[in-house]
Amino acid sequence: KSLVRAGKSRFSLATLPATDFPDSEGANYLDQLTVPQSALKDLLDETSFAMASQDVRYYLNGLLLEREENILRAVATDGHRLALGSIETAEKTNEKHSVIVPRKAILELGRLLGDVADNVTLAISPQQLKVELPDMHFTSKLIDGQFPNYERVLPVGGDKEVIAERDELKQALSRASILANDKHRSVKLNLSNNLLKATVTNQEQESAEEELAVEYSGPDLEIAFNNAYLLDLLNAIPDNKVKLLFTDENSSALITPNDPKFTRQYVVMPMRL
Repeated sequence: KSLVRAGKSRFSLATLPATDFPDSEGANYLDQLTVPQSALKDLLDETSFAMASQDVRYYLNGLLLEREENILRAVATDGHRLALGSIETAEKTNEKHSVIVPRKAILELGRLLGDVADNVTLAISPQQLKVELPDMHFTSKLIDGQFPNYERVLPVGGDKEVIAERDELKQALSRASILANDKHRSVKLNLSNNLLKATVTNQEQESAEEELAVEYSGPDLEIAFNNAYLLDLLNAIPDNKVKLLFTDENSSALITPNDPKFTRQYVVMPMRL
């Protein structure tokens, strides 16, 4: 037992053998890389929102970290939307490999990381991830599972391209969401020449309609999405302008920052009208 005294207080606490505490330094790390702390924080912040929370598909309740050559890639999906981002690393890996970091660890790591240029070191083994911060080592077990093939989810061939001001689109959808149904939260988007119209209708037959000038010259299109999903990704996108690529009303949309220097991609499945 342990005895703790402070002033007139006295506590006798039961203890366990220190030798039984998990050894976080005993892992056989296969890959080690160094990245700026702010770059890792941005990568996690701009992708982790798409992680599942309590999905029976346990491998979705975390973030995929994938290493390929001098790239560290992060992917999250809950089955309805997907977020993907990457950053370059100083070190190069000879073989492609990936791990799934649990949701709780990613959220905690996001709080620990600061928006500073100091480097952090990541060490990856088949069983755990270690992040060495300037004054702390953070270690997490990994999820043992097979993450979905995210490359198959990325839409290809979208021929209807919209470029919009991120803040204007976000504010329009936020205003419209006031009347959204709590359960479905759907918003209908109507595209016509250089115009995007967002409409929300609830069960009380109330409606909200927002019109936004955009860059678009394709055919008219009507498509619906979960408004909360759109707002989540618009909050995460680091660019002032966004590019939206559509195929048809039944296909997922690919949404990216307009500036190609930002390596972020977001996929959202449509809802039935």
